[in-house]
Amino acid sequence: MDAQTQSGTSRTPERWRGRVVRGDRGVVRVRRADGEDVAARVVPGPGGESVPCVGDWVSVEAVGAELRVVEIEPRRTALERAEPGGSSRRQVLAANLDAVAVVVGLDQMPSLAKVERLLVVAWASGAPATVVLTKADLASDGPDVAEEVTTQLGAPVVLCSARTGDGLAEVAALAGDGTLALLGSSGAGKSSLVNALAGEDLVATSEIRADGRGRHTTVRRELVALPGGGWVIDTPGLRGVGVTDTEGLVAAFADVEELAASCRFADCGHQVEPGCAVRAALDAGTLSLRRFESWRALQREAQWLERRADARLAAEQNRKLRRSTRAQRRYRRARGH
Repeated sequence: MDAQTQSGTSRTPERWRGRVVRGDRGVVRVRRADGEDVAARVVPGPGGESVPCVGDWVSVEAVGAELRVVEIEPRRTALERAEPGGSSRRQVLAANLDAVAVVVGLDQMPSLAKVERLLVVAWASGAPATVVLTKADLASDGPDVAEEVTTQLGAPVVLCSARTGDGLAEVAALAGDGTLALLGSSGAGKSSLVNALAGEDLVATSEIRADGRGRHTTVRRELVALPGGGWVIDTPGLRGVGVTDTEGLVAAFADVEELAASCRFADCGHQVEPGCAVRAALDAGTLSLRRFESWRALQREAQWLERRADARLAAEQNRKLRRSTRAQRRYRRARGH
């Protein structure tokens, strides 16, 4: 006998697997195997856990006339940032990515320090990161900027223009038949890039403000199918992005990390210690002071956040233990023990 009883009523709710393509408050759009997108309600846990994000693979059940997300599959990769306000909690921007593009507009001179920060966040996702310089049609020195980013940051760079189409094939190749997430500030050209890759206007765009800052056009994350296969996710513009841990630093600052590992002492502070490979590179000019100071600043930020996260986790575990102990005491009193 199958899931139907002899009376024709269902013994178990219908359950199927799909991928989250868009998220709203309390409701997500999930794409089924047949390509149809349906709305499913999210019932988060008491601490806000178990909330799916764009890119998640989930199980959905029909409960009465309502569809509900009942399970989130483990994430292969996850693009996260530290929540604003100094919180040790993380905000998941997108999941199950195969590549991350740090999008930077060439209508203004890029800040290398800001690009470095975004690269740390991108590499921490577990997916490879590439810098995508957009609006190349507005900058005659685009190739020079690309060379500087590659030389100074050691990152692969793609130069493109959503308006002329130059470089779009290279950006699409980053996704392949997988998923590419776009990460960058408001006004960097992410939404225009998504529309150009998709071949149609699927995401709203807006003009840059008079002060050069972009307006928040994308207010929610969405998974968009590309004509040649693969997917792209446009994330909301980030004016401030906090690093989550030290893992992304190892990849984003591979040159500095390699030097630090070559120091004579494992706990070298890179100040006046003998045998310091970092100081030797600074003195020789093979490592810039700007990049070294950026590495140290991001390292301190990530280590501070990791300590905060460890303390928060310990506090949560203590609260759970106290609640369990109180519940056991109430149970024993009720049984007369």
